[in-house]
Amino acid sequence: MSEERKQLLTERLQALQPTHFDLVDESHLHAGHAGSKDGASHFRLYIWSPQFTGLSTLARHRLVYDRVHDLMPYPIHALAIIAKENF
Repeated sequence: MSEERKQLLTERLQALQPTHFDLVDESHLHAGHAGSKDGASHFRLYIWSPQFTGLSTLARHRLVYDRVHDLMPYPIHALAIIAKENF
């Protein structure tokens, strides 16, 4: 199931035209955590995009969350983001 969620996140975030994209499933690190209740997933995202140029960290994160907000808090419980303008 986690692979399906990873694929969904990947597809949604391609709209940002990333020059670097790495999505790491960290769900196994959160086993037993309240946020993993009912099988919600935890991911760490490394994304570089020219669309982030000149934006603050908060604005970059908002661009990411705008594309995935309907997936949170379930089936995605947590998304740690490292967003930069270039790789």
